[in-house]
Amino acid sequence: MSGHSKFANIKHKKEKNDAARGKIFTVIGRELAVAVKEGGPDPANNSKLRDVIAKAKANNMPNDTIDRGIKKAAGDANSVNYEVVTYEGYGPAGVAIIVDALTDNRNRTASNVRAAFTKGGGNVGTQGCVSFMFDRKGQIIIDKEEYEGDPDELMMMALDAGAEDFSEEEDSFEVLTDPDAFSGVREALEAAGVPMAEAEVTMIPQTWATLSSEEEIRKMNRILDLLDEDDDVQAVYHNWDE
Repeated sequence: MSGHSKFANIKHKKEKNDAARGKIFTVIGRELAVAVKEGGPDPANNSKLRDVIAKAKANNMPNDTIDRGIKKAAGDANSVNYEVVTYEGYGPAGVAIIVDALTDNRNRTASNVRAAFTKGGGNVGTQGCVSFMFDRKGQIIIDKEEYEGDPDELMMMALDAGAEDFSEEEDSFEVLTDPDAFSGVREALEAAGVPMAEAEVTMIPQTWATLSSEEEIRKMNRILDLLDEDDDVQAVYHNWDE
């Protein structure tokens, strides 16, 4: 990850989220609904729900909004059932892009995602066409300005909890885990009072791609902006070295 500050990207995303908070709340609301339907409304017995609640709090979602979302998903048997759909494709100059969506209408979502790629000079490919270029990992980012403890103690705490790797960037610490160990590591750090800027299971590129022209950069940003505006889209992963 050296040279690719995830935290800088997070701060950039949070600035955008502050301007469009309704979008991120919609995304998390759907994740809450799916987690409740899969494992029940009690966070004590549902690790996925605990992870989504942690994500909600990291994005400043009010507690009463979180509680309402859980109660709605638990109490309404006729509530919308969301389906997980993943799209893979290419942006300008062959940049690899993965799109995760939660949708109640596959045709609508597929059409919107395809349009976003097309308008940015990219194209949607087949399943598996780019995912082999990424590693699925649990990732926890800790802002150095928010953490007052000793970095070595933080590293040992994370590794003892089951983390695979720990690295230090200029402005943050990064903890990587196997996806199955993510919840346990996150909860161990949370219990120790470690502030987390972001904690999620994500897709990390094995290699990075560069865009050489302003036109390629404009087209890539066009794809990302259109996907970001789509309420069905939960997450977008790419290997563009911004």
